Amino acid sequence: MGKYKRRFGDRYDGRLLRSLDPFYKIMPYIMKTRVDSQVYFHDKFDVTETESYLKQKRSQGVKNIGYLHVIIAAMVRLISQKPGVNRFVAGQKIYARNEILISLAVKRKMSVDSPETTIKFKFEPDDTLFDVVEKMNDAIEKNKKEDSKNDTDKTARIFMLCPGFIVKFLVWFLQTLDYFGLMPKIINEVSPFHTSAFVTDLGSLGIQPIYHHIYEFGTTSTFIAFGIKGKERVTDRESNTTEKKYINFKAVGDERIVDGYYYANAFKLFKKLVENPIILEMPPVEVFEDVE
Repeated sequence: MGKYKRRFGDRYDGRLLRSLDPFYKIMPYIMKTRVDSQVYFHDKFDVTETESYLKQKRSQGVKNIGYLHVIIAAMVRLISQKPGVNRFVAGQKIYARNEILISLAVKRKMSVDSPETTIKFKFEPDDTLFDVVEKMNDAIEKNKKEDSKNDTDKTARIFMLCPGFIVKFLVWFLQTLDYFGLMPKIINEVSPFHTSAFVTDLGSLGIQPIYHHIYEFGTTSTFIAFGIKGKERVTDRESNTTEKKYINFKAVGDERIVDGYYYANAFKLFKKLVENPIILEMPPVEVFEDVE
């Protein structure tokens, strides 16, 4: 991205995709909102090998590594190989996002009364699993402190000092500016809704995943939720039965950014990476850029 020179029509957070087929260019005019464009996907990861891998890494001294790290590292690697999933729609136009950003909601303590905060991580296309673990753990540790307030929390607090009708106007005004790519950068940077993907670990709450909507405010094109680990008995063609460990996941995406074939191949790669995390130990051989 450092070699690309910004052109007329680009945004500071994304470049306009000019070479797309007219059929795709017209879709944001037909399906004007993300709610209108949501598609739902459900599958499960076979984490039999992933669990063995995580146990091995913990025994080797890698601290606080878990499924969440593997899934987010797989998402980062996916974007580096299938950059189309990092697109977003704004102002009825399709853009390639300039950065890899993943948002995550975190409870400071596992209790009903404990406040929740959001963290937006910035990753590089060549980040390994260990890079992801380090970046995530540092940020989560800082944000789990009861007295900590990140920039997102501070901005929300400032907004809520205003009367409701002013808050409503401010949100509308910012959304209008964002439509034209004119939202102040500081708001974009602190907003968890301006991100490549939103991820939620519902397994940490002891439940199965839900289909979570993608927000109208912001530029999120993907929301991924995964749940608790379960076991299933699988019978092969020779009638041999083995016990496998699975994690269900559900994804909601914006169908305007890529076609079904692209999505299908992206999810296949995503599954492969989660089920074979050893691949994520090394940087990708090549990082792919989106089309012009």
